[in-house]
Parts: sequence; structure tokens; C-alpha cells
Amino acid sequence: MSNTAEIIEPRGGKREVLESVVVRFAGDSGDGMQLTGSQFTHSTALTGNDLATFPDFPAEIRAPAGTTFGVSAFQINFGGREILTAGDQPDVLVAMNPAALKVNLDGLRDGGLVIVDAGTFKDRDLRKAGYDSNPLEDGSLDGYEVIEIDVSRLVLEAVKEFGLGNKDGLRCKNMWLLGLIYWLYGRDRQPSIDWLEDKFKSKPETAAANIAALNAGHAYGETVELPGEILGYQVPQAKIEPGRYRNVAGAEALAWGLVAGAQLAELPMFFGSYPITPASSLLHTLSRLKQFGITTFQAEDEIAAVCSAIGASYAGQLGITSSSGPGIALKTEAIGLAIMVELPLVVVNSQRAGPSTGMPTKTEQSDLYQAVYGRNADSPLVVVAAHGPGDCFDAAIEACRLAVKFMTPVMLLTDGYIANAAEPWQIPDFSTYEKFPVKFHEKAEGFSPYLRDKETLARAWAVPGTPELMHRIGGIEKDYDSGHISYDAMNHQRMTDVRHDKIARVADFIPEQALEQGEADDDLVIIGWGSTFGAISRAVSNMREQGYKVAHAHLRHIWPLPRNLGDLLRGFDKVICPELNTGQLSTVLRAEYVLDVEPLTKVQGQPFKIREIEAAIRRALDGEGA
Repeated sequence: MSNTAEIIEPRGGKREVLESVVVRFAGDSGDGMQLTGSQFTHSTALTGNDLATFPDFPAEIRAPAGTTFGVSAFQINFGGREILTAGDQPDVLVAMNPAALKVNLDGLRDGGLVIVDAGTFKDRDLRKAGYDSNPLEDGSLDGYEVIEIDVSRLVLEAVKEFGLGNKDGLRCKNMWLLGLIYWLYGRDRQPSIDWLEDKFKSKPETAAANIAALNAGHAYGETVELPGEILGYQVPQAKIEPGRYRNVAGAEALAWGLVAGAQLAELPMFFGSYPITPASSLLHTLSRLKQFGITTFQAEDEIAAVCSAIGASYAGQLGITSSSGPGIALKTEAIGLAIMVELPLVVVNSQRAGPSTGMPTKTEQSDLYQAVYGRNADSPLVVVAAHGPGDCFDAAIEACRLAVKFMTPVMLLTDGYIANAAEPWQIPDFSTYEKFPVKFHEKAEGFSPYLRDKETLARAWAVPGTPELMHRIGGIEKDYDSGHISYDAMNHQRMTDVRHDKIARVADFIPEQALEQGEADDDLVIIGWGSTFGAISRAVSNMREQGYKVAHAHLRHIWPLPRNLGDLLRGFDKVICPELNTGQLSTVLRAEYVLDVEPLTKVQGQPFKIREIEAAIRRALDGEGA
């Protein structure tokens, strides 16, 4: 195992103390890997470790069992130090079948621990996974520490008293292996026992069988002498800022942030959406929060979803819609309508790998062009990005603030990694958040639909039904003064210019860009946005410890860019921009500032590894090929 600190003497024998550990659970998509990972995450959070997770699952609803196409995985990095990513390489791989081993073995660090259910390594299982020989016998695992356990047989023994058939009994395998991992890292089983009893309270036999499997796996670790003199490990509590914490996934924090934004604006919220991976979980979460004055609407298609949200904003609510790249494409004309009628609208884009349907469950950052430029005509809107699961809360509030202050659509960018990943989140004191209450226009004297605030250029928001404030807005160009339909050439020039200037003025109401790490006179700055935050932050801190003069800047506001960003970047000799696309922010920065920005790109459906960014820093500062 990695990062050995010392040996201590707890109950039951010596445990090796580790600073941090990366564990990856992998199995068939029906083996409950996401559930297993989430339960281990919950127990780990209660233990006091910092953590980051990465659910990695197939796009197929149910690929043929035992094939590599259907492998689902869940990776967690936990430790007694600050954890910023789900880890470059697992230290431990728990493989439920040959396909899981085949797909995930290459990612395991050299000398890492492999725990396999040897009961699934039969000839038929091996063939389905594409093996010509049994990897447990042919020497292909010689570079690893291997624990072979016939989990299938042991779990059936553990649950036989509950009268389950083989099929139902084998469904408890994930709990058996979870129990073993709980023993391996000294985790408390009780939270999972409580969860099982609650989940299956209408099926007490099922709950009891799963609990028996969990306990049996734990007992196996306690009583059986494992190879390699493995006596278990201990990961100390992390030293984190005092406060109340809870484990949160990005989609949850995003939903809560949108609710908070509506509360701070003192508006009811309408959420119109259509199911699409990985955005659907936002609708699921918000549908359970109706006590906060939220209306959720699952539309028949993407266009209906966004148009319903625009209609809600027209009626005086905060309209919000969400999707992923393909759905955003379908919403594009309606988003242009919201730009034309100048109504607040928050559009959440949970990015995924494309183009078209691409790889729906894999992560990417390839919708930045779509967000900044992707509409017909000159149709600017505001673009903000969240950089992690917990950060989704504040990013969502910021999106709501700018939408109502400037009467404009705001696109909020997350991605599949952020939406599904989890981390400990310090619950904020909501009373410290500054309100931004909306004031609807109610004076009839001098009213026109495009009556503007002199400071922000936001138009007046008059709710239909307000006496003497009847007005007409729509997708055809409007007269600047009256709001009536206009085909006048100079009027179109004026309206286009004012829509541009309004978005440009947003830069006066957002913070100037600061450095996350480093100094303004360092040799190199790594500039990122979105979910690259953790990998960049850890890579930069590691390289600074080695003496490299490298800084890190991370963008919350993508469009318009912060006022000082150009001057900040020009202060460095070199600028590198890591992105999970082919260099989209790099192109935007070059166009805006005429800067030499070196893109560092990756489009593999997987997040950056820390070492990939460290290697780019060495190449830039030590010379080519370093």
C-alpha cells in the first residue's frame, strides 16, 4: 500500500497507518457497485476522512451480463489530508467478475491490491470477458498483491437461513465484499446496517440477508489469514475546518443552490426539464423540495421544457431548465427567445462526451463554445461554471443573481464528473448570504417593455396582469422605445448593441480574477475552469513544493470574463490551459487577449490525472521532453 506512515496497535492486531487510499469497486452493472461505493463513502465521511468520489458507469441500461460493455465502477479517494480528486491510480481494486478485472486492471498502481470473486472466474465468464486464459492462473497478476475469495459460495452460505434462492442470494455479494472492505479499513458497519433496515423495511428478510452478508464479509477479514500478512489499515481523521459537514453529490448541491438562489431573489421557482443523462438527477432532487415554493415539470421534450421555464419567467417566477449538450442544442432557439425578450432564465448544462449522443455517461467539458457562441445571430448570454460538487451550491446562487439582476439567460456549466461525484461539504450559514430581491415594475407612467436600468441596462420586469402595464414581447425584433415589432435597420443595430453592452456590463458586477495558488510574478500559470480544479490544484501544490514557480487561476465566470484577467495572464511567461476538450477556453483566451495560451487537452471521457498536469508543468519549465 502507498503512503505508509507508521504501525500502531488497535484492537485485533497491528494495522498499517496510511495517509490516503484510493479504492475502486468494479463489477457488472447489476452488481450494485454504485450502491456499494456510496455506502463506503457514507461510512468514510462519518469516520472523519476527507474524500472525493468518481462513479463510472456504462451508458447501456443493461449490457449483457459479464461483458466488458456492462462494467460499472465506483472510485473513492479518502485520507487524513485534504483530498481534491478521486485519485490518479487505485491502490485497491475490488473486481466482482473477470470483465471488471479486465477493464480496470491497467489503472491499478504497480503492486496494488486486487480482491476478486474467484467464484466468477469460470470458463464461460472468462470467454465473455474476452480472456483466452484465466488471469488468476497465467501469471498476469504477478505484479500485484492478490486476494482470491470464492465470494459467491461464501455469500450463499451466509444467507441460506433466510430461504433465498441462488439468484437472490448472490445479489448480496456486494454487501459481503463491502463488509470485508469495512474490516480492511476499520470502518463502522452500523450506518450501513441502519440504511439496509430502512431501505428494506417492507422486506425484512431481504434486509436481514444483506446484513448477514455484510457481517460475514467483515468476519472473514477478522478470522481468515489473508495473503501478504495483511492485518488491515487505518487512515487517520483529516484536519479540516470545524463546522457541520455532510456528504454531498454535485447534483444535490446544485439543486439546493438553485433553491437558495430563488429564496435570495424572493421569487417562486419553476423548473422545466426533460430527462437526459447526466442531468436527470437534478430534476429528481428538485421534485422532492416542493416545500420551498418550487414547481417541477417534466416536459415531453427539450423545447417544451425550456419554453415552459421562459413562460414562468414571463409570469414573474424564476424560470430554470437543465439538460446536457444534445438537449441544449434542441433548446437553442428558445434560449435565443429569452435573450430577445430579456427575461431571467437559468440554463444548467451538465456536460457529457459527444458529439450527438456520444458517450452519455462519460465526462467532458466540450460545450464551452456552445455556451459562449452557440446561438444564431449576435445573442450573448452569461456563462458561469462550477468547479466541484460542493461548489455547485454557490455557482447556482451566482447564476440566479446574475439572471435576475441583468434580465438575461445564464448558462451554468457542470459536467458528468461533478454531477455524480461526492465530497464532504461544510453546510454554510445561509443568513450570511446577501439577498438580491427582485422589484417588479409597477409604475404605468413612462412604461415600455424595454425601459432600462441605467446602470445594468436590464429592462423593466412587468408581470402580466399588473394594471396599465400591458405589453407585447416575442421573438421578432422590437422597437427600442415602444416594444412593438420593428424591421427598422438602425433600430436593429441599436437593439443588438444594447444586448451586447448589457452582457459586457456584467463584468462590472463580478469579482476580479484571483489566483488560487502562487504569485503574479511566477513563471507559469495554469488556468482552468470547471471540474479540472482538483487535479490542477493538487498538481500545482505538488510542483510548488518541489520549487517550481507555478500558479493556478480558476475561472468561475466564463462570459463575460473578469475585467482583470487579461492583465493577470500577461504577467506570466507561460500560460497552460488544461481542458477536457480540444482547447476551447484556450481559443477564447487567445481571441480576447491575443495571448499565447498552450492547450493541454484530453477527450477520453475521464477526468485529468494529477500526474498529467505535473508532466505539462515540467515540460514547460524544464524544457521539451522533460
